[in-house]
Amino acid sequence: MLEQKKAVIFDLDGTLVDSMWMWKEIDIEYLARFGYSCPEDLQRAIEGMSFSETAVYFKNRFQIPDTLDEIKAAWTAMSLEKYRNEVPLKPGAREFLDYLKSSRIKAGIATSNGRMLVDAVLDSLNIRNYFQAVSTACEVAAGKPAPDIYLRVAGLLGVDPKDCAVFEDVPAGIMAGKNAGMTVYAVEDQFSRHLREEKERLADYFIEDFFELLNGEGR
Repeated sequence: MLEQKKAVIFDLDGTLVDSMWMWKEIDIEYLARFGYSCPEDLQRAIEGMSFSETAVYFKNRFQIPDTLDEIKAAWTAMSLEKYRNEVPLKPGAREFLDYLKSSRIKAGIATSNGRMLVDAVLDSLNIRNYFQAVSTACEVAAGKPAPDIYLRVAGLLGVDPKDCAVFEDVPAGIMAGKNAGMTVYAVEDQFSRHLREEKERLADYFIEDFFELLNGEGR
């Protein structure tokens, strides 16, 4: 399993936790405040962007009058309770994290989400102790598909990028891992199911859930 990798780095939303449904709801509700319906292409347009980059995109595309800090604060307020109470781990994730811990394989998180929301979900699911490094795309120069965040987490873990495996749910994230020189596993998620063919083409492996890895069924 994992081709003798020394570290595993996870994306968070849609990969480690089942939360993409929540962000679609938030986008619809937030844009409605300004009289907009949610465009069909929005999720793909913002794929991989950091929390700050997404705020810039919303402000420019929809002419939002609020400041960038106000936009991010609104999103945080809208999502915080959902992260604390409604967002579960993806199937097999906890068992896979237990496997990594028992195998002494380092683990990190590289997410486009905001730090406050990351902290909320790590604490609510009681999984913080599994990770030796957690970084958000707001802490690097460019969001996914740039490799910056994955290279940062590998550096924090003290592991060469070629010895890292990445788990991602969307093409921009998969490309970020590949651009960092890492082995990438694409993870199935309901909200990127229509992109499955592209995900399988871009990634080194594809899994339906983390139980496949534990059972030796990943491909």
